[in-house]
Amino acid sequence: MKSATEIALAVRRGQTTARAETEAALARIAALNPGLNAFTAVTADRALRQAAAVDARGDKGPLAGVPFAVKNLFDVAGLPTLAGSKINRDAAPALRDATLIARLEAAGAVLVGALNMGEYAYDFTGENAHDGASRNPHDPARMSGGSSGGSGTAAVGMVPLTLGSDTNGSIRVPASLCGLFGLKPTYGRLSRAGTFPFVASLDHLGPLARHAGDLALAYDAMTGPDAGDAGLADRAAPPVLPDLARGIGGLRIARAGGYFAAMQGPEARAALDIVAGALGAGAVVIDGVAEARAAAYLITMAEGAALHLDRLRARAADFDPEVRDRLLAGAMIPAAWVAKAQAWRRVFRDRMLAAFSTCDVILAPTTPCVAPLAGQKTLDLDGQVLPLRPNLGIFTQPISFVGFPVVAVPVWLQGAALPIGVQVITAPWREDLALRVAHHLEIAGVCAARTGGGVTI
Repeated sequence: MKSATEIALAVRRGQTTARAETEAALARIAALNPGLNAFTAVTADRALRQAAAVDARGDKGPLAGVPFAVKNLFDVAGLPTLAGSKINRDAAPALRDATLIARLEAAGAVLVGALNMGEYAYDFTGENAHDGASRNPHDPARMSGGSSGGSGTAAVGMVPLTLGSDTNGSIRVPASLCGLFGLKPTYGRLSRAGTFPFVASLDHLGPLARHAGDLALAYDAMTGPDAGDAGLADRAAPPVLPDLARGIGGLRIARAGGYFAAMQGPEARAALDIVAGALGAGAVVIDGVAEARAAAYLITMAEGAALHLDRLRARAADFDPEVRDRLLAGAMIPAAWVAKAQAWRRVFRDRMLAAFSTCDVILAPTTPCVAPLAGQKTLDLDGQVLPLRPNLGIFTQPISFVGFPVVAVPVWLQGAALPIGVQVITAPWREDLALRVAHHLEIAGVCAARTGGGVTI
């Protein structure tokens, strides 16, 4: 499968057409999706119309003819916005596309469908009680990660670009388990208008792809003001593509110790060793990370429960039981606890900013292990047996808590059958630096996506 960058360049040069690339993507989906369960809707007719429109344009756009798909919490005109749930299937179809879909299509991209996800985005596994699990393309017996599980599965061998959401790690966990590059931008950087929320104070949207350059290409197309998202920052977003190939010269890079050095499985530790070694990373310790994660949990539970309280009262039986029970627990959290959690947010943000006064980039594991088996319920980390569902996000959740930008980069250990990710974290609004480091690692051959599990189309 060609990269988004390769497709767009070839379409603009007349070496292929948007229609041909769209038809190829639809053929890959038809061949692979029955075994991997990434898509909940394929918008073939719409895609072919959009492809024809791109081919008829003079200026075909920076994403000319690039097929993409989105997590099904994005509004897609004509489809109900499922957000992975049974309840939302009864809603009227969306009247218009989410802002980020509209921006990608304005840049010439072609939407080909909506993707499977954990119910209401409260998930790290990629398993869905209503649509079934999205499978890991490298081993369909294993998890894709969640909650953007379909976004991870589809980006390996079906489409070159997908969009997901990340509240506590839901872009980065699938990127790690599926072996992709995934961008969680700064909180408030990309518009969330036209998407079904989970925790408004923590929700981010972003892309997943097999190449760092494709993340940059999509990111540049999606930035900009939008009155439809009250949380969007009123701040200019300079394009990142022009400086993508500048490399790492002059950047101060450090490996996170303390909390981030504990609870790592052997693959996570080895992957971080490789990336840190390739970048000549020093060391940094950030205090209060465990408390930040605990506070993020409280806010997630309380805000998620508040959002769904009416649905819980009216249709409790229609929830995934694991999601329902956590939402019910969230509804009983004392307000004083939530207030303390929000206060800790400022404290921890200041500590993270202090760390970035001594370095430009911080490296940390993405997930503590490679993709677990589908249905697995526990993890053995550092000799502790822990519930799997929450703890796949043990390293991602503290970063979402303060909204700093991250690119997850994929690592394949020698002889490994499964990938694992490393987080490249930067200070707020410095997506450019995270993407530069990711691109450098890809060009140097340290980090790369692979096809697998028969995904060779």
